[in-house]
Amino acid sequence: MTEATERLYYRDSFLREFDAQVISCEKEGERWKVVLDRTAFYPTSGGQPHDTGKLGDVPVIEVAGAEQKVVHYASAAVPVGPVRGTIDWPRRIDHMQQHTGQHLLSAAFIELFGFQTVSFHLGKEISTIDLDSPAVIPKQLEESERRVNEVIFEDKPVVIRFGTAEELIEAGIRKKVEREGILRAIEVEGFDRQPCGGTHLERTGQAGLLLIRKLERRRDQCRVDFVCGFRALAAARSDFSTLTQAAALLSCGLGEVPAVLGKLIEERRVQHGAVKRLEERLAEHEARALLASQPSTGALRVISSALEEATPSYLGLLAAKLVAEANVVALLASRASRHVVFAQTKGLPHDMGALLRDTLKQFGGKGGGAKDFAQGSVVDAAKAADVVAHAKKMFAS
Repeated sequence: MTEATERLYYRDSFLREFDAQVISCEKEGERWKVVLDRTAFYPTSGGQPHDTGKLGDVPVIEVAGAEQKVVHYASAAVPVGPVRGTIDWPRRIDHMQQHTGQHLLSAAFIELFGFQTVSFHLGKEISTIDLDSPAVIPKQLEESERRVNEVIFEDKPVVIRFGTAEELIEAGIRKKVEREGILRAIEVEGFDRQPCGGTHLERTGQAGLLLIRKLERRRDQCRVDFVCGFRALAAARSDFSTLTQAAALLSCGLGEVPAVLGKLIEERRVQHGAVKRLEERLAEHEARALLASQPSTGALRVISSALEEATPSYLGLLAAKLVAEANVVALLASRASRHVVFAQTKGLPHDMGALLRDTLKQFGGKGGGAKDFAQGSVVDAAKAADVVAHAKKMFAS
Protein backbone atom coordinates (compact mmCIF):
# COMPACT_ATOMS: atom_id res chain seq x y z
CA MET A 1 0.00 0.00 0.00
CA THR A 2 1.31 3.46 -0.95
CA GLU A 3 2.36 5.57 2.00
CA ALA A 4 0.78 8.94 2.71
CA THR A 5 1.94 11.84 0.56
CA GLU A 6 4.06 14.34 2.47
CA ARG A 7 2.27 17.69 2.11
CA LEU A 8 4.94 20.35 1.88
CA TYR A 9 2.44 23.23 1.81
CA TYR A 10 1.46 22.40 5.41
CA ARG A 11 4.65 24.09 6.61
CA ASP A 12 5.56 26.35 3.68
CA SER A 13 2.75 27.81 1.55
CA PHE A 14 5.29 29.99 -0.29
CA LEU A 15 7.16 26.99 -1.74
CA ARG A 16 6.99 27.49 -5.52
CA GLU A 17 9.20 24.61 -6.68
CA PHE A 18 10.07 21.26 -5.15
CA ASP A 19 11.73 17.94 -5.95
CA ALA A 20 9.87 14.64 -5.50
CA GLN A 21 9.66 11.03 -6.62
CA VAL A 22 6.85 9.84 -8.91
CA ILE A 23 5.47 6.74 -7.19
CA SER A 24 2.89 5.85 -9.83
CA CYS A 25 1.39 7.15 -13.07
CA GLU A 26 -1.80 5.61 -14.46
CA LYS A 27 -3.99 6.70 -17.35
CA GLU A 28 -7.58 7.61 -16.49
CA GLY A 29 -9.69 8.63 -19.46
CA GLU A 30 -7.93 11.47 -21.27
CA ARG A 31 -5.56 12.28 -18.40
CA TRP A 32 -3.02 10.64 -16.09
CA LYS A 33 -3.18 10.08 -12.34
CA VAL A 34 0.19 10.87 -10.81
CA VAL A 35 1.09 10.14 -7.17
CA LEU A 36 4.26 11.61 -5.62
CA ASP A 37 6.01 10.84 -2.36
CA ARG A 38 5.87 14.56 -1.47
CA THR A 39 4.10 17.56 -2.98
CA ALA A 40 3.57 21.29 -2.68
CA PHE A 41 0.39 21.09 -4.79
CA TYR A 42 -2.75 21.84 -2.78
CA PRO A 43 -5.75 19.55 -3.51
CA THR A 44 -9.32 20.86 -3.55
CA SER A 45 -10.48 20.92 0.07
CA GLY A 46 -12.27 23.04 2.65
CA GLY A 47 -13.75 25.50 0.15
CA GLN A 48 -10.37 26.22 -1.48
CA PRO A 49 -9.73 25.08 -5.10
CA HIS A 50 -6.70 23.04 -6.12
CA ASP A 51 -3.39 24.36 -7.38
CA THR A 52 -2.21 24.01 -10.96
CA GLY A 53 1.31 24.00 -12.37
CA LYS A 54 3.71 21.48 -13.89
CA LEU A 55 5.48 18.23 -13.12
CA GLY A 56 8.58 18.54 -15.27
CA ASP A 57 7.15 19.90 -18.52
CA VAL A 58 3.73 18.27 -18.08
CA PRO A 59 0.83 20.53 -17.00
CA VAL A 60 -1.04 19.59 -13.83
CA ILE A 61 -4.72 20.38 -14.46
CA GLU A 62 -6.31 19.16 -11.22
CA VAL A 63 -5.23 18.00 -7.77
CA ALA A 64 -7.38 15.92 -5.43
CA GLY A 65 -7.06 14.16 -2.12
CA ALA A 66 -7.52 10.38 -1.96
CA GLU A 67 -7.36 9.00 1.57
CA GLN A 68 -3.82 9.86 2.74
CA LYS A 69 -2.50 10.51 -0.78
CA VAL A 70 -2.56 13.53 -3.07
CA VAL A 71 -3.42 12.72 -6.69
CA HIS A 72 -2.13 14.97 -9.47
CA TYR A 73 -4.12 14.80 -12.71
CA ALA A 74 -1.74 15.58 -15.57
CA SER A 75 -2.33 16.12 -19.29
CA ALA A 76 0.37 13.58 -20.21
CA ALA A 77 2.30 10.72 -18.64
CA VAL A 78 4.98 11.53 -16.06
CA PRO A 79 7.65 8.78 -15.81
CA VAL A 80 8.18 7.05 -12.47
CA GLY A 81 11.27 8.47 -10.80
CA PRO A 82 12.54 11.92 -9.85
CA VAL A 83 10.60 14.98 -10.98
CA ARG A 84 10.58 18.70 -10.30
CA GLY A 85 7.23 20.28 -9.50
CA THR A 86 6.40 23.92 -10.21
CA ILE A 87 3.37 25.70 -8.73
CA ASP A 88 1.31 28.20 -10.76
CA TRP A 89 2.27 31.08 -8.48
CA PRO A 90 -0.29 33.76 -9.51
CA ARG A 91 -3.08 31.25 -8.80
CA ARG A 92 -1.52 30.18 -5.48
CA ILE A 93 -0.95 33.72 -4.14
CA ASP A 94 -4.49 34.66 -5.16
CA HIS A 95 -5.90 31.70 -3.25
CA MET A 96 -3.76 32.51 -0.21
CA GLN A 97 -4.96 36.11 -0.19
CA GLN A 98 -8.62 35.07 -0.40
CA HIS A 99 -8.33 32.28 2.17
CA THR A 100 -6.42 34.36 4.70
CA GLY A 101 -8.91 37.16 4.11
CA GLN A 102 -11.72 34.73 4.89
CA HIS A 103 -10.14 33.84 8.23
CA LEU A 104 -9.87 37.53 9.09
CA LEU A 105 -13.43 38.33 8.01
CA SER A 106 -14.90 35.38 9.90
CA ALA A 107 -12.95 36.37 13.01
CA ALA A 108 -14.14 39.98 12.71
CA PHE A 109 -17.80 38.95 12.56
CA ILE A 110 -17.32 36.82 15.68
CA GLU A 111 -15.39 39.50 17.57
CA LEU A 112 -17.84 42.29 16.78
CA PHE A 113 -21.22 40.56 16.58
CA GLY A 114 -20.87 36.89 17.53
CA PHE A 115 -21.78 35.71 14.00
CA GLN A 116 -20.28 32.28 13.29
CA THR A 117 -19.17 31.28 9.77
CA VAL A 118 -20.79 27.98 8.71
CA SER A 119 -19.24 27.63 5.24
CA PHE A 120 -16.67 29.19 2.89
CA HIS A 121 -16.25 29.08 -0.88
CA LEU A 122 -13.36 30.46 -2.91
CA GLY A 123 -14.58 31.18 -6.46
CA LYS A 124 -12.79 32.37 -9.59
CA GLU A 125 -13.84 35.99 -9.07
CA ILE A 126 -15.66 36.21 -5.74
CA SER A 127 -15.28 34.40 -2.42
CA THR A 128 -18.12 33.92 0.04
CA ILE A 129 -18.80 33.10 3.66
CA ASP A 130 -22.18 32.03 5.03
CA LEU A 131 -22.94 33.50 8.44
CA ASP A 132 -25.18 31.79 10.99
CA SER A 133 -27.41 34.85 11.30
CA PRO A 134 -30.81 35.57 9.74
CA ALA A 135 -30.02 39.26 9.33
CA VAL A 136 -26.91 41.38 8.84
CA ILE A 137 -27.29 45.13 8.41
CA PRO A 138 -25.05 47.39 6.27
CA LYS A 139 -23.45 49.01 9.34
CA GLN A 140 -22.30 45.59 10.54
CA LEU A 141 -20.75 44.91 7.14
CA GLU A 142 -18.91 48.24 7.24
CA GLU A 143 -17.61 47.68 10.77
CA SER A 144 -16.45 44.14 10.01
CA GLU A 145 -14.74 45.25 6.79
CA ARG A 146 -12.98 48.07 8.64
CA ARG A 147 -11.86 45.74 11.44
CA VAL A 148 -10.36 43.28 8.92
CA ASN A 149 -8.45 46.03 7.17
CA GLU A 150 -7.13 47.32 10.49
CA VAL A 151 -5.63 43.87 11.09
CA ILE A 152 -4.27 43.78 7.52
CA PHE A 153 -2.62 47.19 7.92
CA GLU A 154 -1.12 46.14 11.26
CA ASP A 155 0.74 43.44 9.26
CA LYS A 156 0.35 40.77 11.93
CA PRO A 157 2.19 37.45 11.52
CA VAL A 158 0.16 34.46 10.32
CA VAL A 159 1.54 31.46 12.19
CA ILE A 160 1.07 27.73 11.59
CA ARG A 161 0.42 25.69 14.74
CA PHE A 162 0.20 21.92 15.22
CA GLY A 163 -1.44 20.11 18.09
CA THR A 164 -4.20 17.78 19.23
CA ALA A 165 -7.84 18.93 19.32
CA GLU A 166 -7.54 19.32 23.11
CA GLU A 167 -4.38 21.42 22.82
CA LEU A 168 -5.92 23.66 20.18
CA ILE A 169 -9.08 24.14 22.26
CA GLU A 170 -6.93 25.19 25.21
CA ALA A 171 -5.14 27.64 22.92
CA GLY A 172 -8.49 29.26 22.06
CA ILE A 173 -9.48 28.11 18.57
CA ARG A 174 -12.82 29.55 17.38
CA LYS A 175 -14.15 26.30 15.85
CA LYS A 176 -14.53 22.95 17.56
CA VAL A 177 -13.03 19.96 15.72
CA GLU A 178 -13.95 16.30 16.02
CA ARG A 179 -10.87 14.84 14.29
CA GLU A 180 -8.23 12.98 16.22
CA GLY A 181 -4.45 13.06 16.02
CA ILE A 182 -2.21 16.01 15.28
CA LEU A 183 -4.11 18.89 13.67
CA ARG A 184 -2.97 22.03 11.88
CA ALA A 185 -4.22 25.49 12.85
CA ILE A 186 -3.69 29.00 11.54
CA GLU A 187 -3.11 31.76 14.07
CA VAL A 188 -3.23 35.52 13.54
CA GLU A 189 -1.50 37.01 16.53
CA GLY A 190 -3.99 38.39 19.03
CA PHE A 191 -6.94 38.05 16.65
CA ASP A 192 -7.75 34.55 15.45
CA ARG A 193 -6.95 30.85 15.80
CA GLN A 194 -8.63 28.42 13.45
CA PRO A 195 -8.03 24.75 12.47
CA CYS A 196 -7.28 24.72 8.74
CA GLY A 197 -5.31 22.66 6.22
CA GLY A 198 -5.29 25.32 3.48
CA THR A 199 -2.57 27.61 2.17
CA HIS A 200 -2.13 31.00 3.82
CA LEU A 201 -0.05 34.16 3.78
CA GLU A 202 2.87 34.71 6.16
CA ARG A 203 1.66 38.15 7.28
CA THR A 204 -1.75 39.82 7.15
CA GLY A 205 -0.31 42.77 5.22
CA GLN A 206 0.20 40.50 2.22
CA ALA A 207 -3.62 40.41 1.83
CA GLY A 208 -3.41 44.04 0.75
CA LEU A 209 -7.06 44.96 1.25
CA LEU A 210 -10.43 43.28 1.80
CA LEU A 211 -13.60 44.60 0.19
CA ILE A 212 -17.10 43.30 0.90
CA ARG A 213 -19.04 43.22 -2.36
CA LYS A 214 -22.52 41.93 -1.60
CA LEU A 215 -24.88 40.65 1.09
CA GLU A 216 -27.49 38.00 0.29
CA ARG A 217 -30.02 36.60 2.74
CA ARG A 218 -30.56 32.83 2.54
CA ARG A 219 -33.24 31.48 4.86
CA ASP A 220 -31.70 31.61 8.35
CA GLN A 221 -28.23 32.57 7.11
CA CYS A 222 -26.56 35.46 5.31
CA ARG A 223 -24.01 35.11 2.51
CA VAL A 224 -21.27 37.72 2.28
CA ASP A 225 -19.29 38.14 -0.96
CA PHE A 226 -15.77 39.56 -0.64
CA VAL A 227 -12.45 39.99 -2.47
CA CYS A 228 -8.88 40.40 -1.22
CA GLY A 229 -5.50 41.41 -2.56
CA PHE A 230 -5.15 41.67 -6.32
CA ARG A 231 -8.85 40.88 -6.69
CA ALA A 232 -9.70 43.87 -4.50
CA LEU A 233 -7.44 46.05 -6.63
CA ALA A 234 -9.13 44.82 -9.82
CA ALA A 235 -12.59 45.34 -8.30
CA ALA A 236 -11.77 48.89 -7.19
CA ARG A 237 -10.34 49.72 -10.61
CA SER A 238 -13.43 48.27 -12.33
CA ASP A 239 -15.75 50.23 -10.04
CA PHE A 240 -13.86 53.45 -10.72
CA SER A 241 -13.93 52.84 -14.48
CA THR A 242 -17.68 52.15 -14.41
CA LEU A 243 -18.38 55.24 -12.30
CA THR A 244 -16.19 57.39 -14.55
CA GLN A 245 -18.05 56.20 -17.67
CA ALA A 246 -21.40 56.83 -15.99
CA ALA A 247 -20.35 60.34 -14.99
CA ALA A 248 -19.19 61.08 -18.54
CA LEU A 249 -22.50 59.88 -20.01
CA LEU A 250 -24.43 61.97 -17.47
CA SER A 251 -22.12 64.99 -17.85
CA CYS A 252 -21.58 65.29 -14.11
CA GLY A 253 -18.95 64.69 -11.43
CA LEU A 254 -18.32 61.24 -9.95
CA GLY A 255 -19.98 62.16 -6.67
CA GLU A 256 -23.04 63.51 -8.46
CA VAL A 257 -23.86 60.27 -10.30
CA PRO A 258 -26.42 58.92 -7.75
CA ALA A 259 -28.33 62.22 -7.57
CA VAL A 260 -28.39 62.70 -11.34
CA LEU A 261 -29.50 59.10 -11.89
CA GLY A 262 -32.22 59.52 -9.27
CA LYS A 263 -33.50 62.61 -11.08
CA LEU A 264 -33.47 60.85 -14.45
CA ILE A 265 -35.29 57.81 -13.03
CA GLU A 266 -38.01 60.03 -11.59
CA GLU A 267 -38.35 61.88 -14.90
CA ARG A 268 -38.60 58.56 -16.71
CA ARG A 269 -41.27 57.37 -14.29
CA VAL A 270 -43.34 60.49 -14.93
CA GLN A 271 -42.84 60.22 -18.70
CA HIS A 272 -43.72 56.53 -18.65
CA GLY A 273 -47.00 57.33 -16.93
CA ALA A 274 -47.77 60.00 -19.51
CA VAL A 275 -46.97 57.62 -22.37
CA LYS A 276 -49.23 54.93 -20.91
CA ARG A 277 -52.08 57.40 -20.69
CA LEU A 278 -51.52 58.50 -24.29
CA GLU A 279 -51.37 54.86 -25.43
CA GLU A 280 -54.66 54.23 -23.66
CA ARG A 281 -56.32 57.11 -25.53
CA LEU A 282 -54.73 56.12 -28.83
CA ALA A 283 -55.81 52.49 -28.47
CA GLU A 284 -59.36 53.62 -27.70
CA HIS A 285 -59.40 55.81 -30.81
CA GLU A 286 -57.77 53.19 -33.06
CA ALA A 287 -60.14 50.47 -31.83
CA ARG A 288 -63.16 52.59 -32.73
CA ALA A 289 -61.69 53.29 -36.17
CA LEU A 290 -60.99 49.59 -36.84
CA LEU A 291 -64.47 48.56 -35.71
CA ALA A 292 -66.02 51.15 -37.99
CA SER A 293 -63.88 50.28 -41.01
CA GLN A 294 -64.23 46.49 -41.04
CA PRO A 295 -67.65 44.89 -41.62
CA SER A 296 -68.90 41.94 -39.60
CA THR A 297 -68.95 38.33 -40.85
CA GLY A 298 -72.51 37.44 -39.97
CA ALA A 299 -72.96 37.95 -36.24
CA LEU A 300 -69.18 37.79 -35.74
CA ARG A 301 -66.93 40.79 -36.30
CA VAL A 302 -63.39 39.76 -37.33
CA ILE A 303 -61.05 42.75 -36.98
CA SER A 304 -57.65 42.28 -38.63
CA SER A 305 -54.79 44.71 -39.00
CA ALA A 306 -51.05 44.67 -39.58
CA LEU A 307 -49.71 47.85 -37.99
CA GLU A 308 -46.46 49.42 -39.15
CA GLU A 309 -45.31 50.42 -35.67
CA ALA A 310 -46.64 48.97 -32.44
CA THR A 311 -44.94 47.63 -29.34
CA PRO A 312 -46.06 44.26 -27.97
CA SER A 313 -47.72 45.99 -25.00
CA TYR A 314 -49.64 48.40 -27.23
CA LEU A 315 -50.78 45.57 -29.48
CA GLY A 316 -52.17 43.74 -26.44
CA LEU A 317 -53.89 46.91 -25.24
CA LEU A 318 -55.49 47.48 -28.65
CA ALA A 319 -56.70 43.88 -28.76
CA ALA A 320 -58.24 44.27 -25.30
CA LYS A 321 -60.14 47.40 -26.46
CA LEU A 322 -61.47 45.58 -29.50
CA VAL A 323 -62.69 42.43 -27.75
CA ALA A 324 -64.38 44.50 -25.06
CA GLU A 325 -67.13 44.78 -27.67
CA ALA A 326 -69.55 41.90 -28.21
CA ASN A 327 -68.80 39.14 -30.77
CA VAL A 328 -65.35 40.42 -31.83
CA VAL A 329 -62.28 38.49 -32.94
CA ALA A 330 -59.08 40.62 -33.12
CA LEU A 331 -56.21 39.47 -35.33
CA LEU A 332 -53.35 41.94 -34.97
CA ALA A 333 -49.67 42.11 -35.91
CA SER A 334 -46.86 44.66 -35.88
CA ARG A 335 -44.18 44.84 -38.54
CA ALA A 336 -41.84 46.86 -36.30
CA SER A 337 -41.88 44.46 -33.33
CA ARG A 338 -42.87 41.31 -35.32
CA HIS A 339 -45.41 40.67 -32.55
CA VAL A 340 -48.74 38.92 -33.17
CA VAL A 341 -51.87 38.96 -30.99
CA PHE A 342 -55.07 36.92 -31.50
CA ALA A 343 -57.97 37.63 -29.12
CA GLN A 344 -61.72 37.22 -28.91
CA THR A 345 -64.65 38.44 -26.83
CA LYS A 346 -64.98 36.25 -23.77
CA GLY A 347 -67.54 33.48 -24.32
CA LEU A 348 -66.99 32.98 -28.06
CA PRO A 349 -66.39 29.35 -29.06
CA HIS A 350 -63.08 29.74 -30.91
CA ASP A 351 -59.63 28.80 -29.53
CA MET A 352 -57.21 31.67 -30.11
CA GLY A 353 -54.25 29.78 -28.64
CA ALA A 354 -54.65 26.86 -31.04
CA LEU A 355 -55.29 29.20 -33.98
CA LEU A 356 -52.13 31.20 -33.24
CA ARG A 357 -49.94 28.12 -32.90
CA ASP A 358 -51.23 26.54 -36.10
CA THR A 359 -50.83 29.80 -38.01
CA LEU A 360 -47.33 30.63 -36.80
CA LYS A 361 -46.05 27.14 -37.65
CA GLN A 362 -46.60 28.00 -41.31
CA PHE A 363 -44.72 31.31 -41.10
CA GLY A 364 -41.68 30.42 -39.00
CA GLY A 365 -42.96 31.91 -35.78
CA LYS A 366 -43.75 30.74 -32.28
CA GLY A 367 -46.17 31.60 -29.52
CA GLY A 368 -49.21 30.44 -27.60
CA GLY A 369 -51.80 31.39 -25.07
CA ALA A 370 -55.26 30.68 -23.72
CA LYS A 371 -58.63 30.25 -25.42
CA ASP A 372 -59.48 33.97 -25.47
CA PHE A 373 -56.03 35.59 -25.78
CA ALA A 374 -52.79 34.43 -27.40
CA GLN A 375 -49.61 36.13 -28.56
CA GLY A 376 -46.37 35.28 -30.33
CA SER A 377 -43.91 36.55 -32.91
CA VAL A 378 -42.64 35.94 -36.44
CA VAL A 379 -38.99 35.87 -37.47
CA ASP A 380 -39.53 37.85 -40.69
CA ALA A 381 -41.27 41.22 -40.21
CA ALA A 382 -42.51 41.05 -43.81
CA LYS A 383 -44.63 38.03 -42.85
CA ALA A 384 -46.66 39.93 -40.23
CA ALA A 385 -49.46 40.89 -42.64
CA ASP A 386 -49.50 37.37 -44.13
CA VAL A 387 -50.07 35.84 -40.70
CA VAL A 388 -53.10 38.06 -40.09
CA ALA A 389 -54.51 37.45 -43.58
CA HIS A 390 -54.09 33.69 -43.27
CA ALA A 391 -55.83 33.57 -39.87
CA LYS A 392 -58.69 35.73 -41.14
CA LYS A 393 -59.49 33.15 -43.84
CA MET A 394 -60.41 30.72 -41.08
CA PHE A 395 -63.43 32.92 -40.31
CA ALA A 396 -64.58 33.44 -43.91
CA SER A 397 -68.17 32.37 -44.49
